[in-house]
Amino acid sequence: MKRARLIYNPTSGRENVRRRLADILEVLETAGYETSAHATRGEHDASEEAEQAVRRGFDLVIAAGGDGTIYEVINGIAEKKNRPALGIIPCGTSNDFARAVGIPKSVTRSCEIIASGKTKKIDLGKINDRYFINIAGGGSLTELTYEVPIKMKTMIGQLAYYVKGIEKLPFIHPTHVRMETRERVVVDEEIMLFLIANSHSVGGFNRIAPKADLTDGKLDCIVLKKTSLPEFIRLATMALKGDHIKDPNVIYFQTNYVKATSLDAKTVQLNLDGELGGQLPCECIALPGHLEVFVP
Repeated sequence: MKRARLIYNPTSGRENVRRRLADILEVLETAGYETSAHATRGEHDASEEAEQAVRRGFDLVIAAGGDGTIYEVINGIAEKKNRPALGIIPCGTSNDFARAVGIPKSVTRSCEIIASGKTKKIDLGKINDRYFINIAGGGSLTELTYEVPIKMKTMIGQLAYYVKGIEKLPFIHPTHVRMETRERVVVDEEIMLFLIANSHSVGGFNRIAPKADLTDGKLDCIVLKKTSLPEFIRLATMALKGDHIKDPNVIYFQTNYVKATSLDAKTVQLNLDGELGGQLPCECIALPGHLEVFVP
């Protein structure tokens, strides 16, 4: 019998996984997985538990929580030679990666997807010594995801990010950043933010990186140039349809390697799948087909 390790955030999704734990275990056991569970206790705990699962030879690791839980789990297994397949039970605020691969926000349905056994090899991004499955970013606007209080996210969900965004917009300042691939310098100017996307789904927007493909061995880079508040609001509206990449205020390119450096004195924080991920400078590479994920 194969063995599965369920790593879940007990506070995600209004404690939905904790309340449904018996149901989850029953579905997985019926599918032929001897399953055990671990409730995360704090920062980095999911990564440490995922590492343990690899060492103990589990065939499957399941991340149950939001994008942050998935981020921690992949950072526990991505460096390992024998990486177990990854199952996902999405119950966070945005669930960007789950949305990108078509996993619904339903505990029952997501468990059934794992039980069905269909997997797909997807790319990962590596930035300095950390890994991301969905998005890396830098600039003042990207700080929103870790500035939103947990209680606010629990109460109003995705709307919490927009509330925080409106609050911060008048105080956002551009940063001078240079971004270069192995062939050329693509950006060398003041910008509002940059995003390095592995999928098309970012921050609840489904077409931020409309050409992104989780299996093409490339990362999609979106850079918002220095712009005014009215222009930013206009571009945010365009982003709903993916039309923002045609605007002259946006630079959009695909690459398997990019280096980003801040040319200002101030620190530029990196955001990886919604979590703090160090600061500039950084080097980012695509890792083709690095992880096997259960998909519909």
